[in-house]
Amino acid sequence: MKSMTGYAYREVQDRDEAERETSLSVEIKGYNSRFLEVSVNLPPYLSALEPGIREYMASRCGRGKVEISVHLREHEAPISVSVNRKAAKAYAEAMQVVAETLDRDEAPSLDLILGMEGVLEIEKDRDDTGYWKRIEPVLQAAADQFDAEKVREGNHTEADILSYITVLETSLRAIAVHAPALESTIQENIRSRFAELLSQSSTNAGGTPGNTITIDENRILAETAVLLMKYTISEEISRLTSHLTEFRAETERNPRPGKKLDFLCQEINREINTIGAKTPILEVSRAVVDMKDALEKVREQLRNVE
Repeated sequence: MKSMTGYAYREVQDRDEAERETSLSVEIKGYNSRFLEVSVNLPPYLSALEPGIREYMASRCGRGKVEISVHLREHEAPISVSVNRKAAKAYAEAMQVVAETLDRDEAPSLDLILGMEGVLEIEKDRDDTGYWKRIEPVLQAAADQFDAEKVREGNHTEADILSYITVLETSLRAIAVHAPALESTIQENIRSRFAELLSQSSTNAGGTPGNTITIDENRILAETAVLLMKYTISEEISRLTSHLTEFRAETERNPRPGKKLDFLCQEINREINTIGAKTPILEVSRAVVDMKDALEKVREQLRNVE
C-alpha cells in the first residue's frame, strides 16, 4: 500500500560534454486527489521535454496530484548573438529626429542604441536530446526517493486501517452471537401476535351466533416466513464477513488498492446500516455504533491511499 503524499528532492552538479559546469535539481511533491494529475514546471527553453517527463511520472503513480519542478543552472552556456539591423537603424533615426527637434547637434551614442530592446537578439544554444540525457537519471533518482517515501507512509497507513478492520471483525462476531436470539425474538413476537388474533377471533365468533372468523394457517406460515426474511440479519452477517475478507486480501495483492477499497467501504457501510435498522437488541445496536465509528476512520485513511 502506498500513500499519495510524499516529497523528493535530488540535485547534482557536473560538467556537460563541453566541460561546462551545470547544476540540475528535480523536486517532486505529492498530494491527495481522486484521480491522477501530473503538472510539470520547467524553464521555458526545456518545454519540449514536458510530455516525456509527464508520461514517465504517470507510469510511476496510480493516482494523486503530482508536481514536478526541474531547475537547471548553466555556467558559460553557449550563446548566439545576432543584430537586428532594422531595429538599430530605426532607433538611430528616431534619436536623430529628437536631437534635431531639440536643436542639438549630437549623434546618438552606440551604447544607447545597444541598450534598446530588440537591437541585440541573444539565444542560448539548446540541445533537447542532450538535456534529456542529463535530466533523466536525476528524475529517476527523485522518483525512486518519492516512491520510497510513499511506501514508508503507506505502511503506517495500512497498519492503522487494518487495526480498524480488526475492530469491525470483532464487532461483527459479537453481532453474530446475538443473531439466533434476534430470530427467536422475532418468532416469539409473531407467535404471540397470532395467538392474540386467534383469541380475538374465537371471542368474536362466540359473541355473534352464526358468524365465524376463519384464519388460513398456510397464510400465517407464509407471513411468518416473510417477516423472518425481512428482519433476520444472517445474510447481512454473511456479506459483511465476505467484504471484510476481501478487504484484507485486496491490501495484500494490490499495490494500489485505493479505489477498490473505497468501493468495499461503501458495501460494508450498506450492510452495517441494514443491521442497525433491523435489530431491536441493545448489544447489537452498540456493536453497530462501534462498526460505524471504525469504518469512518478507515474511510478517512483511504483518502490518502494510492
